[in-house]
Amino acid sequence: MTHLNNLKSHFLLDPEVVFLNHGSFGACPKPVFAAYQAWQLELERQPVAFLGRRIDGLLSEARTALAAYVNSDPDDVVFVANATAGVNTIAKAIPLHAGDEILTTDHEYGACMTTWGHVAAQAGAVIVERKVTLPLLSDEAFVEEFWAGVTPKTRVVYLSHITSPTALTFPVAEICRRARAAGIISVIDGAHAPGQIRVDMREIEPDFYTGNCHKWMCAPKGSGFLYVRRDQQDDVHPLIISWGYRDGDTFISRHQVQPTRDPAAFLTVPAAIQFQREHEWDAVRQQCHAVAVDLRNAINAWSGLQPLCSDDHFAQMFTVEVPPCDPAAVKDRLYDDYKIELPMFNWQGKPCLRTSIQGYNTAHDGEFLLNALREVFAKA
Repeated sequence: MTHLNNLKSHFLLDPEVVFLNHGSFGACPKPVFAAYQAWQLELERQPVAFLGRRIDGLLSEARTALAAYVNSDPDDVVFVANATAGVNTIAKAIPLHAGDEILTTDHEYGACMTTWGHVAAQAGAVIVERKVTLPLLSDEAFVEEFWAGVTPKTRVVYLSHITSPTALTFPVAEICRRARAAGIISVIDGAHAPGQIRVDMREIEPDFYTGNCHKWMCAPKGSGFLYVRRDQQDDVHPLIISWGYRDGDTFISRHQVQPTRDPAAFLTVPAAIQFQREHEWDAVRQQCHAVAVDLRNAINAWSGLQPLCSDDHFAQMFTVEVPPCDPAAVKDRLYDDYKIELPMFNWQGKPCLRTSIQGYNTAHDGEFLLNALREVFAKA
């Protein structure tokens, strides 16, 4: 079995920094980054052949590998720059009318909620945010509480697979099942899910799902994907209309045949999948979760504050409330004095800290963070 102590050397991260913020932008392993640069070099050696004659076949191979990873048909997934681009593509594809409701939670990512707010305002639709009762202890309780927000006007349900501010894992498959039975469109934001937990399109069966490859899958920045059910694809258009709209256009051609761009990040996704396969990533994820559980429990014991969820409702990333403070100031102290990189923020009026445990992190990193928190708050 691959042990976490053996993985640090495979990453390009600054060894002087205790990096506990994989959730924001990810981190690319050395062999994956080398594959990325190799694709860029190959492109520059013969740009016309690469982009004019080879690219469709290369992207098809990469999509096939990605589709197998998320258990989807290759013709139902396309590459996008990131999950936010995916959410924008989806939101603009759904015809909304005055009075339609978009049902979501109060744990969603701000940039994507801005997107929904924009399209809702244009159509006269309404965003309905359901409050999630914390701590989250039961999938069944979440589903019933969320579904109680459905009305005859509900047109779309939109929620994260793993939330950005609170790192909670939501039972999206059951929500999608209920939505399908009710004739409601289901949209899942999987920005943090692929690579952190198992993602299976045939099990979830959403109308739309968008995820990042550059976060927990460890692919290069600028690689994400959009999954669309076959019966929805005719209405889904890329953010840029270009050459893919020639005669006989398809869902794939419209999104794949785009203006000149560097496709190297997309083409490197198979290398990221292979890296994780070679390093027994299922076992790595289990070890990371165990480290995260111990660390979260230790921080809660230190602070005396209640956890946001059970151990089963987060994976490698967790958020905890911390004692009253200026989160930005504490974040600066942690980095300036201890070289600890992680996000701190106010969420719903409470100061919070989010920690990511990836394959290059160990229990020692968690102990270092806990000691630093004790010292920073004691001095404050």
